[in-house]
Amino acid sequence: MIAYLEGKILRKEADGIILLAGHIGYEILLDTITMSRCMEKSQANETIELYIYYHVTERQPKPVLIGFLTPDDKEFFQLFITVAAIGPMKAIKALTRPVSQVARAIEDRDTVFLSQLTGIGKRTAEKIVATLNGKVLAFAAAKSQDQNVASMDQQDFVPEEKRTMVRQVVDVLTEQLGHSASSARSMIQQALEKNPGISTPEDLFDEIYQETR
Repeated sequence: MIAYLEGKILRKEADGIILLAGHIGYEILLDTITMSRCMEKSQANETIELYIYYHVTERQPKPVLIGFLTPDDKEFFQLFITVAAIGPMKAIKALTRPVSQVARAIEDRDTVFLSQLTGIGKRTAEKIVATLNGKVLAFAAAKSQDQNVASMDQQDFVPEEKRTMVRQVVDVLTEQLGHSASSARSMIQQALEKNPGISTPEDLFDEIYQETR
């Protein structure tokens, strides 16, 4: 089974791409958000990295590959298709909005929002809420986390090679320890300015709490 592919876009198609990976072209279906991001990466000559949902059934013996930019997006998709009457082909067309927004609508029981997704009517929107409400809160929270991290990444004080470390520390400070994004930014900036040689999350935490003691 194919679970992950990386390569360059050989050709864009109506509902996906042909990804050239290891001299083999894979036909991969994408939702509209993932398609847009993949094309941006392609225009920047970046390698496309996709987590793959492999779909094949007796009724549809031809394998279908559906691609996602992150494991979380793939996991949400797998939850989404547990809803009655939503199969993989319908789901990939329905996800015309970011996963975080769809998840938030599910948690808020916003059937009006959900019914605006492609192919999702009022009755199906109600089924989605009934099936998934209370199960997708982590995906709904991802938007604010991503925005906080992106804000950090855009700051000059975060060298590119340290951004993964900073992401990890931001998550702990904001999600587990209750600090605001601005407070986390200030603490991290002060720690990195005082000790530019910090290279691990553990060292960064040590420096932050030396600053606050």
